[in-house]
Amino acid sequence: MLKNSVTVTSLCLSLLILGGGVLSAAEDSSILGRHSFNEAWKFHNGDVDGAEMASHDDSEWRSLDLPHDWAIEGPFDVKYNARCGGLPFHGTGWYRKTFDVPTASAGKKVLLTFDGAMYNAHVWINGHFLGNRPFGYIEFQYDVSEYVKPGESNVVAVKLAPEDLSSRWYPGAGIYRSVWIDYRNPVHVTHWGTVITTPEVDQDEASVSVSTTLDGVADGNTATVQYTVLNQDGDVVATDKVKSSAAGVTAAKLQVAKPQLWDTEEPNLYTLQTKVFVGDQVTDSVEARFGIRTIEFSKDKGFFLNGTHTRIQGVCLHHDNGPLGAIANRRAIQRKLEIMKAMGVNSVRTSHNPPSNELLELCDEMGILVQVEAFDVWKKPKVENGYNKYFEEWSERDIKDMVRRDRNHPSVFMWSIGNEILEQHSAKDGNRIAKQLNDYVKEIDTTRPTTCGFNWWPMPYKTGMAGQVDIAGMNYKPLSYGDPVNEYLPDTPVVGSETSSCTSSRGVYHLPIEKYQTHPSKQVTSYDIIGPPWAYPPDIEFDALEEHPEVLGEYMWTGFDYLGEPTPYGGKDNSTNGYWNADWPSRSSYFGAVDLCGFPKDRFYLYQSQWTSDPMVHVLPHWNWEGEGHDVIPVFAYTNCDEVELFVNGESQGRKVKGKDLTKLPIKFNNYESDHMLSKYRLSWDVPYQPGSLRVVGYVDGQAVAEKEIQTAGEPAKIELVPDRKTINADGSDLVYVTVKITDAEGNFCPLASNEVHFTVDGPGTIAAVGNGNAATTAPFIADKREAFNGLCMLIIKAGKQPGEIAIQASSEGLAKATTAVNVKKH
Repeated sequence: MLKNSVTVTSLCLSLLILGGGVLSAAEDSSILGRHSFNEAWKFHNGDVDGAEMASHDDSEWRSLDLPHDWAIEGPFDVKYNARCGGLPFHGTGWYRKTFDVPTASAGKKVLLTFDGAMYNAHVWINGHFLGNRPFGYIEFQYDVSEYVKPGESNVVAVKLAPEDLSSRWYPGAGIYRSVWIDYRNPVHVTHWGTVITTPEVDQDEASVSVSTTLDGVADGNTATVQYTVLNQDGDVVATDKVKSSAAGVTAAKLQVAKPQLWDTEEPNLYTLQTKVFVGDQVTDSVEARFGIRTIEFSKDKGFFLNGTHTRIQGVCLHHDNGPLGAIANRRAIQRKLEIMKAMGVNSVRTSHNPPSNELLELCDEMGILVQVEAFDVWKKPKVENGYNKYFEEWSERDIKDMVRRDRNHPSVFMWSIGNEILEQHSAKDGNRIAKQLNDYVKEIDTTRPTTCGFNWWPMPYKTGMAGQVDIAGMNYKPLSYGDPVNEYLPDTPVVGSETSSCTSSRGVYHLPIEKYQTHPSKQVTSYDIIGPPWAYPPDIEFDALEEHPEVLGEYMWTGFDYLGEPTPYGGKDNSTNGYWNADWPSRSSYFGAVDLCGFPKDRFYLYQSQWTSDPMVHVLPHWNWEGEGHDVIPVFAYTNCDEVELFVNGESQGRKVKGKDLTKLPIKFNNYESDHMLSKYRLSWDVPYQPGSLRVVGYVDGQAVAEKEIQTAGEPAKIELVPDRKTINADGSDLVYVTVKITDAEGNFCPLASNEVHFTVDGPGTIAAVGNGNAATTAPFIADKREAFNGLCMLIIKAGKQPGEIAIQASSEGLAKATTAVNVKKH
C-alpha cells in the first residue's frame, strides 16, 4: 500500500506572483515581479540568416501576440502527414521581440521564462546565445541579467525547428504557450524554489511543511523568510518566520486548524505568502495557491481521496484545442474541462506529455485530479524524429523539471514516466530505464505514486518492468484485471491507464448495426461499437471495473477528439516513418466522446450514464430517415435511471429496465472469444420508422425524472446562434464559443444539414477560428465561413482589449439570417 498525505501549492504564474523589493523609487516597485511577455512579437515562417542579431531588420515580419501556433493556419495538404493533422507543423520559424528594459532594473535579476515552445527552441538575447531546449512541452528559464541593457532597447530572438515525423499526433508549431519576464532583487526565491507538503492531516489540524530555496545568498550571509497562510476568505490562518541557511535554504512547519480539504467536489484552496528579508528590508515576495488533501492507493481496495473511496472516472486528453490548434488559451482549456466535468469526469491523464500551466491551475480550481505524463517514447523510436533523439541527453532534466514545476498542485496525484514504451520488449533496457526514471521522480517528490502505461501484455509484467513503478497502468487489458495481473504483481495497484478507444463521428449512423473496419464515407457510426483491433466498446470496461472494484478506475481514450491520428483511417499505430494519407482527407481523431469543436457525441451520454447521478436520459439516432431505405430503426437509450420508456408520436413502445433488459452488441477485439456482448449499460428497441416525435422518459422508483425528445425536421430554413457566454473579459485573449445550429422553419434541429454559413463580427472582437467537428475535411480553421456538419458548426471569437459589444451575424443562402451579441467588459 502506498499512502500520501500531501499539501500542494499551485504557482499561478499569470495571476499570483507579485514583486517586492528594496524600494528607493516608485519605478522600482512598478517593475519588480513577474510580467507577461506575450505582446508585440514579430514572426517569420522560414529560416533567416542573422535573425538572432539585434540589428536584424524585422520590419517586414508579421506582428502578433503570443501564444501562437503557426501551423494551425494551414493549409491542409496531402503532402503533409494526416497522422499529424495534415498541417505544416514542421520547418523553421523565427520569433523576435524588441523591448525596453527599465533603468530601474540595473542591479536586479532579469529572468525570461518560456512555458513551452514547439519544437527544439534556440534562444538569443541581444545576439548572445542563451541556450537550446529541444522538448516542446517543457518549461524553461534563462537568467538574462548580464546581457540586457537597462534604459535601452533589447531584442530577444527565438528559432524553432520542429521536424517532420517527430510526433504521432498534431504537436503544433511555435511559441504556443506564454512567455514571462521577471525583475527580481539579487536575493529572491528561485524558480520552482518553494515546496509544500503536509505530513499530517486530520479534521482538526494540518501540518504544512514548507521549504524554500533562495538565490543570491552567499559568503555566509543569511536571509529571513516570513511565511503566511491565508484561507479562501483572505484570513490569516498560520504564520512563521525563519532564517535561511548559508546556502539559502529555509524550512518551516505551520499548523492550520480545522483545514478545509481539497477534493473533487469542493476544491478548497489556500494561499501561501512568502516574503524574503535581508535585514529589515523585503527583497522578494511571492504568493502561491495550495490545497490540503490526502491520497491513498490500495491494491485490494482502490484509491482514497481524503479517506473516501474514489473511483477514477478519467479521460486522456491531448494538448491541442481543436480549431485553435496547440495554443494554451485559458478559456479554451477551461471550456474543455467544463464539458468533461459535465460528462462525469473527475480525472485527466495528460497524454502523452507535460501539460500547460493553465490546465493544472484550472484543475486545481475545478477539482479535477491529474495524472501528469512525461514521455511517449524513451530511446526506441515510434517515429523517425521523435523525442528518442533527445532522450539520452535530456530525459533526466526534463522529467525532473516537470516534477519540480508541478509538484505543488493539489490536482496532481500521479506521475507517469511513459506511454506504451517500445522498451517493453526488452527486459534489460525496459527495467533499467523505468527504474532510472522512477528514481529521478522520487528524488524530487516522494508524496505521489509513479505509473506507466503498459500495453504489451504480459511482457512488462513478466520481466518486472511494471514493478519498477508504484501503480501498474494497463492499456486496453480489461480481460487481464484480477488474477492474470495479480500473478505477476500481487502487491501493486492497477489502473486502466488507457481504455476503450471506441471511435465515432457525431451524428452519423450506419445501418445495419455491424462491426466494420472502415466505411466509404470516411466517417464512423455513432452506435458506439467501432474501434481498431485493440479497442472495445465502453461497455466492456464498465463490466470489467464492476467485476474488479479493486482497480483504481479508468482513463478512456479520449475525452475530446484531437488533431491527427485519424484511426481507423489512414495508417497503423506506432508505425515508424508512417504517413497516414491513404484515406485523405481524414486528418483528425474519431476517438473522442466529444468532437473537435466540443459538441458531445452519443458516447458522451453513455459515460454520463455511468459517471453521474443527476437523472439523465439520452436517445439515438436522429429521426430523419425518409428515403434511406430503412423500415426498422434500432433506437438506443443511455440513462442512469432505473427504467426508460420510449414513445413514437406519443405511442409507447414499452419500458425497459436498466441492468435487466440487455442490448446485443457486435464485439471483435484482441483476445475476446465471443462475437458479441449482451450489454446491461444500454437499452434498445427496434422501431418501425414513421416521421414525427421520438421521446424517451427515464423513471426512478416509478417516477418520471428525465426525458429527451427528437423531432423529425423539415427542410433547413433558419440559423440559430447560441453563445456559450454573454459576457467575456476585455483582455485580448478571452473567448466566446458560438454554437451554430441549422433548424427548420419551426425551430426543429436539422440533423443532416450541411449548409455553408458565413459570419461577420463587429465590435471589440475578432474571429479566432471556425470548425464543425468533421474529421475528414480540408476546410480551413482560420476563416469567416464554415459548412455545417450534421446540422452544427462553431464560431470562436476572441475578445479585444476594449470594452463594448460584439455584434455577430450569420447568413447562408436560402436560410434566414441570425444575429446575437456578446458584451466585452473589463474585469
